[in-house]
This record gives sequence, structure tokens and C-alpha cells, in this order.
Amino acid sequence: MFESNNFTRPDHRSNLCIHGYRQNSGSFREKTGALRKLLKKSEELVFMEAPLSVQSPATGNETSPGPLVESIEQRGWWFSDVAAHSFSAQQTCKMMVMEELRQDQLLCDAVIQVEGSLFKVHKLVMCGCSPFFKSLFTTGSNSINIYNFPNTSANIMQALIEFAYTGAVRITKNNFEDLFIAANFFSVAGITQACCKSLEESLSPQTCFNTWSITNTYYYPELKQKVFSYILTHFREVVTCSGFLQLSVEDLMSFIENDLLNMRHEMAVFEAILLWINHSPQDRQAHMKDLLPKIRLAYMEAEYFSDHVIDNEIVWQSRECKMYLIRTMQQIQAMKRHCLPIGPSSSLYCHTRPRVPQAVLMAVGGWNMSRPTNAIEIYDSYSEAWIFNINRDETPRAYHGTVFLNGCVYVIGGFDGFEQLCTVHKYDLAHESWQEVGSMHSRRCYVSVVLLDGFIYAIGGFDGTERLETAERYSPETNQWTMIASMHNQRTNASSATLHGKIYICGGFNGTECLFTAECYNPRSNQWTLIPDMRSRRRGVSVIAYAGNILAVGGFTGDACLNTVEAYNPETHQWHPLPSMINPRYNFGIAVLDNELYVIGGFNGLTTIPCVERFDIRTGVWSIIDDMRVSRSALSCCIVHDLPNMANYSSLKFAVEEAPEEEISF
Repeated sequence: MFESNNFTRPDHRSNLCIHGYRQNSGSFREKTGALRKLLKKSEELVFMEAPLSVQSPATGNETSPGPLVESIEQRGWWFSDVAAHSFSAQQTCKMMVMEELRQDQLLCDAVIQVEGSLFKVHKLVMCGCSPFFKSLFTTGSNSINIYNFPNTSANIMQALIEFAYTGAVRITKNNFEDLFIAANFFSVAGITQACCKSLEESLSPQTCFNTWSITNTYYYPELKQKVFSYILTHFREVVTCSGFLQLSVEDLMSFIENDLLNMRHEMAVFEAILLWINHSPQDRQAHMKDLLPKIRLAYMEAEYFSDHVIDNEIVWQSRECKMYLIRTMQQIQAMKRHCLPIGPSSSLYCHTRPRVPQAVLMAVGGWNMSRPTNAIEIYDSYSEAWIFNINRDETPRAYHGTVFLNGCVYVIGGFDGFEQLCTVHKYDLAHESWQEVGSMHSRRCYVSVVLLDGFIYAIGGFDGTERLETAERYSPETNQWTMIASMHNQRTNASSATLHGKIYICGGFNGTECLFTAECYNPRSNQWTLIPDMRSRRRGVSVIAYAGNILAVGGFTGDACLNTVEAYNPETHQWHPLPSMINPRYNFGIAVLDNELYVIGGFNGLTTIPCVERFDIRTGVWSIIDDMRVSRSALSCCIVHDLPNMANYSSLKFAVEEAPEEEISF
């Protein structure tokens, strides 16, 4: 005879917290009510149109056959911790035997009762998938063999039991909510991990705050950190969603005070605060004094600060806010006037501490005065400042190429002051270390370098003897260079860019004259095709894809240094002029950062220059920004982004390192 007992949650588990919500805070129904409401809000956005299944490693059978099963691995949905790992033949055999015994109801030593349904199980198997069942079966009277759970459905309990025996679970739109709640309550980590994975992969501006609320109620630290990072990264998009308006003041403060908040302009942070307050002004206006100090006031434009912050009605009505702003801005202005850095111990540090951008511009090498340099400078668009990267390559290079790929900067070819180079050096930004990788087949100075579909292309150049029409491609996986089709023309000092899966190379020098010809390479057919000529001959030109066009910027005609810009439209196959740069230049760096075009350094016909300009296609205006610290031409630039240690390549690192030990008071 089996002795029976009812369970909402065993007393001996009252102080145990595993994976989810702390278990001593009410009944099953009370503790899961909030989670159920949150899941309902986002379920339409979380699920796919059809159910997916996880293949059982024990039986090899699929619980939901069909074409979607084939996409599980590709799309990364619905994995359990067991099914995601391979099993040895012995383990698989044991699981199959235990499942057969359960199906035949042999050697079972416990009965789980839900909604009038009885499930005969083996305690040992259930203990293996859940600390809850382990504690339940190993504590208290051994004579209790029937366990009743009145608040769980039979279908959900069956899914939990089948997971314990097979390591597989079928998760659908219809059962996700109940399955997640039950798996959380019974501490079935494999299922909760699969559910968390689906929530993570369905993160969007519309769903992120619902998922954030779940992680505030239930203890899933990995999911919480990923949601937190998602909101920081996509803050500009999420502030327009209704979930943003439901944040608590504590949560809002945690986001806007974070260094990784992806907001280039602090006025946007202030406007987000106003949006949140105005959703419920009577309840929230008092929080302005807590939120305002989280803004980096030193990086807010003076005109906006004067017109929109000081004169804001909510700020003006708060004596604390007014006094705070007056005192803080007086101190910041005094610091700037006397060029005094502000240390981490200062009360002003939170206002002058730069945020960490998602991407920075890296300028590598070049020709400085009479020799190549290995200087590396980084432009942080959030603080609008150039900073040095002290970890330089040992080999100085000019007339080389750089690309950013898989967290590394590759420096390709060029000239070291003595010979043309075929070598390639790779800088691992996460580990801050240099490594030499596979060399090119040809020495290539004045080389054009681009990145396309995970391959690095080196095109044309000068090998010390002749100008080249050849090109080659590098695979990081094999560490090998492979020759591809040659161009129609020999080209040195040309420039190239990629757009819509093709490579465009423009201008250059063939040993006799500066070129206005241009070509397009299709990697699928391995063929070069001539496209219409540019309007001007351009040697030392910089070419880049921007706003759906291929831009040819600056260069040297053979007689004059250019500041003109022309754009090629691949749909109309025509070149058209764009606004000219402020300064003429050639052999300079070029890059697109934050949807703006940067031109860096170069030669103006008389000397190398450090000056930098920025162009915004939306306004059609060029503007001067801060000079590089090193004046140089023949440099190469690339955009570095989404690093795990992004702060190490931003102004934040140097603001901390250069801060004085003693603080100055006013």
C-alpha cells in the first residue's frame, strides 16, 4: 500500500532557493501569479508559429516531426541542458531502460498525483532532474509514496516526468507559460534554462521590459544580465516602447547611470527622463532630483542645457534641482577653465565621466614626417576625443590596409621604410596581444584592402618592382591566402569598398598616369567588370560605401590635390557630385562611424596633416573636429565595435588612468 500526502510545497524545503523565486514566500498559486501575468504580455512576441521539439538522446525520436525540427540547431530555440549534450552509449542505454520500466510501470517506488491522474515514477530518476524531488524523496517519512500536487495540470506534470527520463521536452506557444511556471516551482533546471533561452532570443524593444520584470521577480542572473545589456545597447529604441514607462525609478536609475548606456548625446537621456516622468507626473516629478544627477552634464551641449534643462518646468519647480545644477555647472566650468582633471573621488566625477561607445574609430600606422610610424590612435565619438592605444605593433607601416574581423584588427602589407611587405599582423583586442598570421603571396605596398563575407581581400599595390593588377583573398579559418581573378588595370594607391556583396575599386596609379577608371568584383563569379569612369583622376583617393553609394573622396590628379567628392550609384550606374571637403588631401584614412563619414589625416600637397573632418549625409555639411595627436598620411582606419572590453578602447579608461590622486576643492 502507498501512503498518501498532499503538497503545495514541502515544509522541509521552506528555506531553499534554487534557480527561481525564493521558495518560502507563499503558495504555489501566489508565487506564480505575477510570472503568469508577465508571460501573458509577451507570449505573442516570444513564440514561433509552430511548436518545436528537442530530440531525445535516449530514444533518438522526435516528439514533433516536421521541417521546423531541422531548424532547431540553426535558430537556437528550445534546448534543455540534457538534450544539448551528447551521451555515451552506456548512459543512453540506462536512460532507455528506465523509460521502458516507467512505461511498463515496473519497479516504480512513488506515485505523483495531479488532477486525478496518477504517474508512477522511480524516485532515483526524479531526483536526478530536480533538487526539489531529491529533497522531497530523501527527507521525512519513507512510508510516504503518493505525492499530490493539486495546483499542477496533468499535461505539465507529464512533460516534467518525460523530461526526467528522456532529457527532452516539447515546448509550444500553448504550454510555455504553464511549463515555465511549473519548472520554476519544481526546480527543473533543464526546462527553465530552455525557457530562458527562448526569452533571451526573442528579446526586442517590445519584449525586453516584460522579461526584465520576470528577472526582477525570479532569480535567473544570467538572463537578467543579458536583458540588462540588451536594454543598455538598444536604449534609443526601447524608450519609445510602453514597457519603458512602467519602469520603477530604481530600475531607470540603474540604466541611465551605467557607463555602457548607448546614448551618444546626453540630451537624449534627459528627454527619456522627461518621458518617464510625464507618464505619471503627480507621482514621479519628485524623482527628478534623484534622476538628474545620473546625467553626464559635462557632455551636454551648452545651448540645450540653457534652453531645455535649466528652463524646464519640473526642474525649475524643484529647489534641490536648481541648487544642484547651479553648483555642479559652476564647478565643471571652473575645472574646464583651469584645465584641471577630475578624479574618481570627486563629486563631479559622475558628470564628467564619459560613457563607453559601442564602436570607435581606430587609425593605424602611416607616414609621419620622413618615416613610417606604428602609432595607433582611437577616436571616441561619445567624448569627441582622440586617445592613444599604447599597445602598438612592433613593425611601423605606411601605405598598408586594415580591417576589423572577429574581434581582431588585421594590418596587411605596406612599407616599413626599407621594403615592401607581404606580412600580416593581427591584434587581438580582447587579449591586447599581437600575432603574425599567414603572409600574402605578393609584397603589396599602396595596397587596397576590404572585408567581405568573412574574407579579407588585398588588391593591387606595388611589390617593389612592378605595379600589380593581381588580387588575393585570406581565410581566417585556414590562415591561407588564395589568388583570385586579376583586375583589368594595374593599380597602386587606389582604394576599395564593398556594397551589396561586391567589391568596388577606384582610381590609383598605373606607373604612367593617375586613373579615373573603376572596377567591380563579383566573388560568386570571380570576375571583374569595368564600371563608368569617375569624373576626376584620383590617386591616393579614399573610397567607402556610405548612404547606399560608393564614395570617392579627395585624391591627387597628377597636378592638384583634391577636396572634391563624387558618389557612384550602383542602381543607376552613374557618378554624381557631393559637397566637397573643407581641406584638400590624399593618402588619408576614411571610415563611417555613427552614420557619419570621417576623413582622417593625409597629405595636402605640402605636408602631412593631422586634421580630421566629419560629413553628415543628412545635412550635407562637412565640419572640423579635433586633430589627431600624430600628423600623418598613408594611414589606414577601421571601425572597432562590440568588444567585451570596449571600455579599454574608449575615453573612460584614460579618464580613470589620468585622474589625479588628490582632489581639488572650490
